[in-house]
Amino acid sequence: MYQKPIQVGMVLFRGFELLDVTGPLDILGYLPEAFVISLIGPDLQPIASAQGVSILPTTTMSKAPRVDLLMVPGGLGTRQLVNDEAFIDWLGAYGSGAPLVASICTGAALLARAHLLDGYRATTNKRAMAWVKDQAPTVVFEPNARWVVDRDRWTSSGVAAGMDMTLALVAQYLGETQAREVASAIEYQWSDDPDHDPFANAN
Repeated sequence: MYQKPIQVGMVLFRGFELLDVTGPLDILGYLPEAFVISLIGPDLQPIASAQGVSILPTTTMSKAPRVDLLMVPGGLGTRQLVNDEAFIDWLGAYGSGAPLVASICTGAALLARAHLLDGYRATTNKRAMAWVKDQAPTVVFEPNARWVVDRDRWTSSGVAAGMDMTLALVAQYLGETQAREVASAIEYQWSDDPDHDPFANAN
């Protein structure tokens, strides 16, 4: 049993995929007694998603608290961010101190560039798989997976798959019954099999 509350850090950057952030946070937000969430940005100014909706960080990269779970979303903004040496250096250093690191969608590319996936199995958005693989020559990517768990690294496929993975994380921390109660509360049909990926061959 994990000690509560579980400290969660969600990284924000310009051009993040909105559902990659809000889907998992809505799930965790149903359990405020169990999960304390920090929204981490370069500063405290609003950060625009790829869809144009902005989110206000609660802390900065330089002052972010230690977390038990670090979550990194994907989105169009990852295409430029993989070449931002300052960000990648920060992510590598900060993420290496987290007991569990997770990515949603193309957030796996950022983890890979920060050497947080070296020697791990992972997955990512199938529509961006080729591009992400180019960023991650030392990572073994699974093309047919809703999400992948390899020791202390969790990675999900595209967008909505991050919600399935997050419910699995709730089950990991608090038990499957709690995860199913949250899924029911938000009227979400949880795809609880990480190997069942109906979108793997969509392209």
